[in-house]
Amino acid sequence: MASAYLDTSSQLVDIKQCSIHRTATSCFPCHCLSSGPKTVFFWAPVFKWGLVFAGLADMTRPADKLSTSQSAVLTATGLIWSRYSLVIIPKNWNLFAVNFFVGSAGASQLYRIWSYKQEQKETAKEAAES
Repeated sequence: MASAYLDTSSQLVDIKQCSIHRTATSCFPCHCLSSGPKTVFFWAPVFKWGLVFAGLADMTRPADKLSTSQSAVLTATGLIWSRYSLVIIPKNWNLFAVNFFVGSAGASQLYRIWSYKQEQKETAKEAAES
């Protein structure tokens, strides 16, 4: 009986016969999807985009101020949850996209940290030789 509701006259009405339901599904077809805006499967990835924007904002920070552990965790989280979003039913492409970009942002920060440390090693080596 999940597809029925009780109206004001206390009669059980089939939700498929409800004019409001028919109007909502015809005007907003994505509104009633299993991963539509009425579910956590929509809103969780929407708010997770904040991590991507924070990762992009960190591109302006100097590489010596970046955290290796934080970037590694973001990369791992992004990769793990990207895989998970394609395994669950229904496949959540919004969740996949946000996690892919979280992982990419973390990986780019890890590369910046690695590159900075390599540059510091070369500078220290040149200073020791001269």
